[in-house]
Amino acid sequence: MGASAINIVIGGEAGQGLVTVGEFLSRALVRAGYAIVVTQDYQSRIRGGHNTFAIRVGSETVAAPTEGIDLLVALSADALAIHKEHLTDRALVLADAAHGLAGSPGLAIPYKKLCPKPLYENMAALGVLGELLCLDPAFLTGLVAEKFGKKGEDVVAANRQVFAAAADWTRAQKASFACLAPPASRGKRVMLHGNEAIALGGMAAGVNFCSFYPMTPGTSVIQTYIDHADRMGIVCEQAEDEIAAVIMALGASYAGARPMVSTSGGGFALMVEGVSLSGMLETPVTIVVAQRPGPATGLPTRTEQADLDLVLHAGHGEFPRAIFAPGTLGQCFHLAHKAVDTAERFQSPVFILTDQFLADSYRDVAPFDLDALPAVSRALTTVPDPAGYLRYAVTEDGVSPRLVPGFCEATVVLDSDEHTPDGHITEDLAVRVTMQDKRMRKLSGLAQAALPPDVYGDPDGATLLACWGSTLGAALEAAEALHEKGEKAAVLHFSQLWPLAPDAFLPTLRKARRTVMVEGNFAGQLARLIRRETGYAFDGRVNRYDGLPFTAAYILERL
Repeated sequence: MGASAINIVIGGEAGQGLVTVGEFLSRALVRAGYAIVVTQDYQSRIRGGHNTFAIRVGSETVAAPTEGIDLLVALSADALAIHKEHLTDRALVLADAAHGLAGSPGLAIPYKKLCPKPLYENMAALGVLGELLCLDPAFLTGLVAEKFGKKGEDVVAANRQVFAAAADWTRAQKASFACLAPPASRGKRVMLHGNEAIALGGMAAGVNFCSFYPMTPGTSVIQTYIDHADRMGIVCEQAEDEIAAVIMALGASYAGARPMVSTSGGGFALMVEGVSLSGMLETPVTIVVAQRPGPATGLPTRTEQADLDLVLHAGHGEFPRAIFAPGTLGQCFHLAHKAVDTAERFQSPVFILTDQFLADSYRDVAPFDLDALPAVSRALTTVPDPAGYLRYAVTEDGVSPRLVPGFCEATVVLDSDEHTPDGHITEDLAVRVTMQDKRMRKLSGLAQAALPPDVYGDPDGATLLACWGSTLGAALEAAEALHEKGEKAAVLHFSQLWPLAPDAFLPTLRKARRTVMVEGNFAGQLARLIRRETGYAFDGRVNRYDGLPFTAAYILERL
């Protein structure tokens, strides 16, 4: 997997256009049929600092980022010095002629000669990259028209002229760099990042209300809804804070909307009382928590997997919930769809745990088959006996008939205090026990519906790498590297973290020669949760909490 892949790193300061270069090149590569994994690393500032946009590209599947750099596009003077130690034996550096190459093999690009204005330097870099990779220029020049068409033909022509001049200059240099191998035939692919896929999965499930307060790296979920709001009939509301955002979502849910809220750990901390309110009201809400390193503001633009404990225990009192953790674009889409259905079906809060790496990671994926999606549970709009309707009727499975108010003569009463089956406040302690038992019976249904972890490879007698969420790709590549060295290896990936399904994974763990949990936090939160719930202790752990995503090399070094 990814053996013949090329890692392209574009490094420079915020404001230099490196994201423009990266997104253009990534989209062109996907349209040409290649597989990509993008890693964006950026500082918490609008201009300056050192940011990177890394594209790992291959003719077949690419699962994870890597440390080694094959093509370094150094847009700033210090980019080469920062990344020099990661250059591979075949590496080529593309730097501004004004900065020089500092003895590294590469091309000193005369941006001042090729570009009428500094504004066009990113287009010149694209021209050089496209030529070195032997990429059909039509894929890139077509994107120029799409991107700048609204600004007029003169702007499109000027950009194309710079692109062509840079490509001509590169050909004249006769630089030695291996072209990309022809792509495998994999059918039509589209390019999305993780948060876009989550939002699309929510749309497919009928999400039509989003309330939010912006917080990196969760905001792009909502931005995707905003981009499609008019076409899809979605109401998007920026609240004054995260407390208001989750309460708005619950109000919309009561009125019959399907809400989704997106935030990060610090914002979610403010939503905790609203999560508990959802549990008592038995009103569905889906919350995306895009993790980043804490505590407090921590590293606001980096990645981590340290909020599982927070999300699992958020909210005072006891009430059912479910937690999903996608590891691929496909899982982002399908688990978002499932999360909305689970919230509607069990009338409870449901969470999607992602992180900055997956949120910002562009990848290629086959178009989603909407016709194959299961139907999403719906609230009732009428009942046979409106006068006798009980919002919190005691049922065998704990799920009461949820009616949207205003569609029939039934009165839909709900309350944040303990209540009777008809929704009115009570301090009858026997009723309290009855109602809490009813709510908690939903745990049984949630457990029965829980997704088992996915097993990759034969775990019998193997080194088994267990992981969750976005660590999947790195774990798969690490297992493949072990296999190539003659060591039997397999991967166990958890895409649902709560409720757990022990019968579905304990036999797999017990078959392995040794088991290692790989997760992006200090404490080993999933490993501890599994031990608490099942008594099973992993043989070892590989943890990462420096703000960077896992790579296969990182895992292998620590094994």
